[in-house]
This record gives sequence, structure tokens and C-alpha cells, in this order.
Amino acid sequence: MESIENHLFNIYFQEESYTKLNEYLQTKQPSSIFIMVDENTMDHCYPVFMPELKTESRIEVIAIDPGEEHKSIETCSGVWSAMVELGIDRNSLVINLGGGVITDLGGFVASTIKRGVDFIHVPTSLLGMVDAAIGGKNGVDLGPLKNQIGVIVSPIMTLIDTRFLRTLDEQQLVNGSIEMFKHGLIADKAYWNDMINAGKNYYNDIFDHLIFQSAVIKNDVVVNDPTEKGARKALNYGHTAGHAIESFCLTQPDQPDVLHGEAVAAGILVESFLSTRYTGLSPLEYDSIKNWYKGLGFTFSFTDRDIQDMIQLMAHDKKNVNGEIRFVLLSSIGDFVTDQKVENEDIVLAFHELATV
Repeated sequence: MESIENHLFNIYFQEESYTKLNEYLQTKQPSSIFIMVDENTMDHCYPVFMPELKTESRIEVIAIDPGEEHKSIETCSGVWSAMVELGIDRNSLVINLGGGVITDLGGFVASTIKRGVDFIHVPTSLLGMVDAAIGGKNGVDLGPLKNQIGVIVSPIMTLIDTRFLRTLDEQQLVNGSIEMFKHGLIADKAYWNDMINAGKNYYNDIFDHLIFQSAVIKNDVVVNDPTEKGARKALNYGHTAGHAIESFCLTQPDQPDVLHGEAVAAGILVESFLSTRYTGLSPLEYDSIKNWYKGLGFTFSFTDRDIQDMIQLMAHDKKNVNGEIRFVLLSSIGDFVTDQKVENEDIVLAFHELATV
């Protein structure tokens, strides 16, 4: 696969990743390298990554507990303190080896400590490879509210090595694939169909190429709108409702645990239903999305009180204008419309539709 290079950040794939990483280390000669991991990537990914690293710089490893619940300011505070105690300076480098939580939090930590040190993302989850590690969004949650604290700072590079996919179970692979389907919905109907046809075959050249194409789609959007003033909002398709579902389930003991991609998939169905009412998504294309969602086998059912609570959570969405909830919706598969205001009663209907699929 070819590299993706632009003025903001570079994305390298497979063997070239480590060639570029080691060339950078040879040039920069960092005073120290801090490798951010969680307990899972320490066990399964660190042993794969370290033999590829060629450097004489001092290496420190900082491990955090896995899980979205640890993507918090409290975790950052502990990491900042550890880095200071271990002698981080402005010529240090942070390498974030992990999934979306590690790249989000690690990028934020690196962007803020000592007023910012260089960092590199090495995503080890499918979600990280196609979404979290591309685009320079770094941040943490504020209690149950997703990604409320953060900065937009690009890594020096993102390195995608699909060998790490073999460390994941099928649930995590499906979780990451949701963002790939989303990229097709907002940008490329042919890619959406290719993803549908690919099924759950994650370990072959065809799927590697789909990962590459997904990275290209996100890269093109980000480069044209790095600070999310316009078209980049499209990447939040499914996320206004999805983040509310994710946050709600995390705070309710009677709700099952839900992964980010699972919540976004439900959000995609909710927002596709709204798209049929507000932006002209055809019944035929809506049925295509509904059939895809049905095939995932997820089950979400909420009471009207639950839905009202999630509407309140949506009020904190970063796309909102003057306190009004604004959605990204589809006019067709491959085409989107931003800044769409919808009525609360239609949001309720969309959640009722979710419960019937």
C-alpha cells in the first residue's frame, strides 16, 4: 500500500511504517521515548512492536488500565506526573501504541505536557487504524460526556500495521468496521458496497486495501477541513445519537456494556431514519442501511424516559449551534448534509424505529 502524505501528517503502512519511524528517530535523536500502552497492548502488541524499533534513546513505558472509562482527566494527571518524574523534556517523543483510547488520550497528554512534545500513533485496533489515529483529534471524556476536553494537534506520523488485527477478537473487529461503513455512507457508495460484500473476512489483502481506502477517505476530509468548520463535521455521522447511547449505557447499571462502534452503528440507524424525513434519503437506500444494521445482531431498546435523557446528552454535542442539536444527515448514500436541526419528537420516533430492527 502506498503512503498517504500531506502537510498535516503522514500515514504509513505495513513494513514502510517502521522504515519511516526509524528514519525519523535517526534524524530527531529524541532524548527519551515514552511508549503509551494499556494492559492489553502491553501483553499482545508491545512484543511485536519493540523488535521493529531501532534507537539508542532511553525508553520508558507507561501503561494505563484499558477501557473508555479510563479516558479521563484523572488518568491524564497520573500520566503527566509519571512523565515528569521520569524526566520528559521538549525533545522527548511519545509513541501511542494502542486503540482509540490510547491514541486519543496519549495524543492529548503529549500535546499538553511541556506545552507539547512530538508524538506518533501506532494504532493496534481496527477502530484506531481507520478513525481515531487519523486527523489530529486528541482528548478525553468529562464524566459521561464524550470527548469534551481536547485539542486538534496532528501526530508526526501514523503507522498502520495490520498484523495487530490478529490480537483482536471478532467483537472488536466488528466494532472498528463500523467507522469504515460510515466512511462509505458519507463519501463513497461504491466503497459502502465493497464493505457489504467483504463480509467478516478481516485477514487478507482485500480487507487491508479496504483499510487503506478508509484512511484515504478520512484523510481527504481532514486535510480539507482540519479544524472542523465545515465538511469534517460529516465524520460525525451517526455520532450525535451514537455518543449519547454510549454515554447513557456507561452510566446506567441496568444497560449492557456497549463499545463505541456498536453505539455508532445504532446512531447511524437513528440518523438514517431522520435522513428519510429531513434530507431525502430514499426508502430503498434506507432499507440497505437497515438490513446492514440488522445483520450486525445488536439489540438496543430504550424507554421514552431513556430517550429524553439521551436527548439531553445530545445537547452537549460539539456540533450544536446556539444550544440547538444539529445533525449530519444523508441525502443519499455517499452524500451528506451538515447542520440539520430536527424536532425532538422525530428523534423519539427514530429511537422507536431502532427498537424494532
